[in-house]
Amino acid sequence: MSIRRSPRFVAASCTAIALCALSACTVGPDYHGAPPVAADAIKAGTFVRAPGAGVVGTEPAPNAWWHALGDTQLDALIEAALAHNPDIHVAQARLRAARAQLMRTRANELPKASVDAAAVRMRSPDLSALSGGNRNGRGPLQLYTAGLDASWEIDLFGGTRRSIEAASDEADALDADLADTQVSLAAEVAQAYIDLRDEQQRLVLAKRSAGLQQQMLTLTQQRRAHGTAADVDVERLAGQVQTTRAALVPLDQQIAESLDRLAVLTGQAPGALDAELADARPLPALPATVAVGDAAALLRQRPDIRAAERRLASSNAQIGEHVADYFPKVSLLGDIGFTAADPGHLFRKTNFSWLGVPYLQWNVLDFGRVSADVRSAQASRDEASAHYEHTVLAALEDANSALSRYGHQREHVVRLEEVDASAQRASTLMRQRYGAGVASAIDLLDTERTQFSAQQDVIAGRAQLIEDFIQLQKSLGLGWQARPSAG
Repeated sequence: MSIRRSPRFVAASCTAIALCALSACTVGPDYHGAPPVAADAIKAGTFVRAPGAGVVGTEPAPNAWWHALGDTQLDALIEAALAHNPDIHVAQARLRAARAQLMRTRANELPKASVDAAAVRMRSPDLSALSGGNRNGRGPLQLYTAGLDASWEIDLFGGTRRSIEAASDEADALDADLADTQVSLAAEVAQAYIDLRDEQQRLVLAKRSAGLQQQMLTLTQQRRAHGTAADVDVERLAGQVQTTRAALVPLDQQIAESLDRLAVLTGQAPGALDAELADARPLPALPATVAVGDAAALLRQRPDIRAAERRLASSNAQIGEHVADYFPKVSLLGDIGFTAADPGHLFRKTNFSWLGVPYLQWNVLDFGRVSADVRSAQASRDEASAHYEHTVLAALEDANSALSRYGHQREHVVRLEEVDASAQRASTLMRQRYGAGVASAIDLLDTERTQFSAQQDVIAGRAQLIEDFIQLQKSLGLGWQARPSAG
């Protein structure tokens, strides 16, 4: 936008000054909300992928979704992380800084005043000889002053109001950033906890399987000593025992990594949670129903969408902040004070002085600087609008993908449990046949290997299902803690 300062423009601007003085106008575009994105999806009563996920359309509460898993240790870990994690502290500090900046910006609407006092003692050079004057009776000059200075820039065109609007919107965006950090952190802690319990369960299973295989090996060795088992049977069982025991080592390593990860997420040093979480516990149970709401609820719940919308509003306000620079700035300057040569006479009525000045400043020749600032602000607003659109679309994709994964994993776990039940029945029958001497050790070994694999798959499948549940909660923007507004 460029302005030619012709006589017509000057006259129009003078008229605008008068009108704004009466109506306190605010230049620049008013914010009317974010542009519509994926309107059909937002208006739909449910997510596209929700029907196959086994969820309900009730709108969920925004916080503490992890209580639905019914695990007190997980509850305590997440609460500790939300209180002590450094990322939370960083987001909180940024929010405090933004609110302090907003307070400072609001103060620009108010007058500024300062008190000053001075005692001056000065001796000037003796120049009387140059003019033939009398050099007697000269002494140092003493002067005492005290006064109050005040200034107030009248916000005729709303530039200050727009800057307050922009600062307020940015503070709201940082508040949403803090909520987004809480959402991500809660999901990360929950996932690390499920990883730990999954690894511990698989370690227990591997140790139990190794014990059973060792019993089989001992029995087969005894049968070989009596000539009823072949060397190959013994070697196959011995190899299986060593393979199962070898699997314990990486599981121990993974458990240590998960413990360290949980300690760091809760703001503690690695190893701090080893004693507390060392004992293996079952995986948490999923709730009977999972509430997900709809796309409209997603816009309200996800903090990253709220942050993008607030930054769009802030960038829109910054346009008006720069547009105000096209117009004159009017300030009122005032000074009252006392001046005397004797401090005892400083506050006498005769030594009182005052000054009042209405001050007009108008940058009538800027060679397009203001126009460039306005265009830059408009481009930033367009960028923020595009970022908001991207954030909404990405959130819809995230939520629908999470729903799809959760629904398919539920079906997968059902199939895995059926396989495990069949493997357990086959293993029981094969042990009976082996004990009766009508099945070989190789047959029993294959059956045990199948059962062990099926049990591992069930544990891993259930853990993955819970992690998909966690990612679903994160994709819906759940897990943030509502905080009182400030400012």
